[in-house]
Amino acid sequence: MSTLRFRVVEKAFQAHPKEVACPAERPQEYFARRVFNREKMFKYLPTAVYARLTDAIDHGAALDREIADQVAEGMKRWATELGVTHYTHWFQPLTEGTAEKHDSFIEPDGKGGVIEEFSGKLLVQQEPDASSFPNGGIRNTFEARGYSAWDPSSPVFAVDDTLCIPTVFIAYTGESLDYKAPLLKALRAVDKAATEVCRYFDPEVKKVVAYLGWEQEYFLVDEGLYAARPDLLLTGRTLMGHEASKNQQLEDHYFASIPTRVAAFMRDLEIQALELGIPVKTRHNEVAPGQFEVAPVFEECNLAVDHNMLLMSLMRRVARAHGFRVLLHEKPFKGVNGSGKHNNWSLGTDTGVLLMAPGKTAEENLRFITFVVNTLMAVYRHNGLLKASIMSATNAHRLGANEAPPAIISSFLGEQLSRVLDHMEDSSVDKLLALGGKHGMKLDIPRIPELLIDNTDRNRTSPFAFTGNRFEFRAVGSEANCASAMTALNTAMAEQLADFKQEVDALIARGEPKISALLTVIRKYIRECKPVRFDGNGYSDEWKEEALRRGLDCETSCPVIFDQYLTPESIRMFESTGVMTRKELEARNEVKWETYTKKIQIEARVLGDLVMNHVVPVATAYQSRLVDNVYKLKSIFPAEEAEGLTKENLSLIRQIAGHTSYIKEHVDAMVEARKVANRIAGEREKAVAYHDTIAPMLDRIRYHIDKLELIVDDRMWTLPKYRELLFIR
Repeated sequence: MSTLRFRVVEKAFQAHPKEVACPAERPQEYFARRVFNREKMFKYLPTAVYARLTDAIDHGAALDREIADQVAEGMKRWATELGVTHYTHWFQPLTEGTAEKHDSFIEPDGKGGVIEEFSGKLLVQQEPDASSFPNGGIRNTFEARGYSAWDPSSPVFAVDDTLCIPTVFIAYTGESLDYKAPLLKALRAVDKAATEVCRYFDPEVKKVVAYLGWEQEYFLVDEGLYAARPDLLLTGRTLMGHEASKNQQLEDHYFASIPTRVAAFMRDLEIQALELGIPVKTRHNEVAPGQFEVAPVFEECNLAVDHNMLLMSLMRRVARAHGFRVLLHEKPFKGVNGSGKHNNWSLGTDTGVLLMAPGKTAEENLRFITFVVNTLMAVYRHNGLLKASIMSATNAHRLGANEAPPAIISSFLGEQLSRVLDHMEDSSVDKLLALGGKHGMKLDIPRIPELLIDNTDRNRTSPFAFTGNRFEFRAVGSEANCASAMTALNTAMAEQLADFKQEVDALIARGEPKISALLTVIRKYIRECKPVRFDGNGYSDEWKEEALRRGLDCETSCPVIFDQYLTPESIRMFESTGVMTRKELEARNEVKWETYTKKIQIEARVLGDLVMNHVVPVATAYQSRLVDNVYKLKSIFPAEEAEGLTKENLSLIRQIAGHTSYIKEHVDAMVEARKVANRIAGEREKAVAYHDTIAPMLDRIRYHIDKLELIVDDRMWTLPKYRELLFIR
């Protein structure tokens, strides 16, 4: 092991866990301590202002400037009691991260001093530079004006000394430049469409809410080892590295005892997350060594997205305090499981009904079937778009591998629900099956109570699986903003429900009874969406062939998959629901293509640098040692004996020469390929060129680097290896 690598590894392995003092209070006492929630609103706002603000949150009522001033004053009083001195508009540009610019509360008092002020104007609206964030050509460099506008439906919170105000981000010309604005429009659209369908069953329903429960997977690595790997530092993944002899093949990490240092990190993370109102509930080891998961309880979709973005930022900060770095890349290590962010999605009414859960009566089950079948129709009609909503240069490494959902969107329903839908195709309403919830299973083991068994099994190979009272969109990437997938899914559902209501109403207008009309359209949809239903092994080659025959989208090229946003069907869907215009969709695709190109470009540059500064010098230095050893052996031993003694070293010398020659030749070729691709004017065509020509070169070059890692003396290899990166001590 090289001296530098030895010191880094030794320091990482000798690190002691940071002790985290658990608060004296119980979690319920400090939960949302740093959130301006309804409890704080009631305390710090006048009664009339509180009523107006909660009306705006619940029903979208407008807030005038006078009310905004009083809300801002109440927020400031609450925040300053926490020691807050600054405020920021916290928004989600098209970078997969968040953005914030901090301003102080202080204002000159005209007498040589300052006072602390925070007005409704500053709360409601700010003006970030719209040309400095990805905008897809909507804003030129000389057209900089853009606006961030307060989203009252997501609570304001305080991080350290800063009051964070969740906002949307739009261009001066009105187009959205973020993830939140389209998501809010999609949620409004699905609320309207779903409420109208719900009224077939309950006229009292006034609102439908989309819920989201995400499961965040991530890796932890020691900070020193991370710093010694330029590829991790600059790209988020290892561009080289041979698999460790032991990784996850014994299946001994999943749900195992959490390492002491990691448990300390998790406790600290949970405390800070709960103080910020993020209801984290679950923590555990994931499948791969060094991989873990955190998950909250279900929340309203917009708030859940904000909480996920906040938690990812918090994870990075807390990890560094514990001597770790968090890796959110979907595939940071070759040969072990990658990381996803399963999005558990459902709809519920203001009357307390979960629309994706079976009921106790035939009518309740008909409502349940109505929403399940319409979900399947939405997924069937827009399966290519849903894939595009979760696709990225980083998630492309994970999708299609045998530990992640395949790059074909299908839906698993389970045996019972599939049987019900098949039965309903031709059955009358009198034979509508009763759908139970959980049923009992007795085990012939003393002292073990009766188990409650769900009405569906689970299928880990399905990217969109029904799991009892919700659908689990399992293909979302670990570093992605959930809003992308949730915007596409909720918009598709809004369009589908609107079409469903139109068809049912047409039958009712012609004199068909309501229940009969509902069943007629549902049966038609059950037959129509059958191609998207698949309960088998989504990893098999047979499924890929079958999916193609069924007419599902089987494209695997990331840049080409993005085309799904600009099909006539997608444009019509987004525009008819008022979520995004053609101009916004075109701009976002420009951003997606440009981002893809830049990520592959950065990886190619980093790999080239590592090859010339680490791999080739170390390999040739070891090769020189072997050559020197061969000369010395030949000078000492007789020719016949020396030939046998040097045979192995000569073979290694030839292997090293072959690998280094290939690496240098193909790194040069990769540089030339980048130059050719960079001359392409169109962002889509450039991204396709990077996908087709440059991305494959990374894997081919890596193969030879990984072979050299096995050959070169461990004491000379400068970069931390997988066996050091993956196993936390």
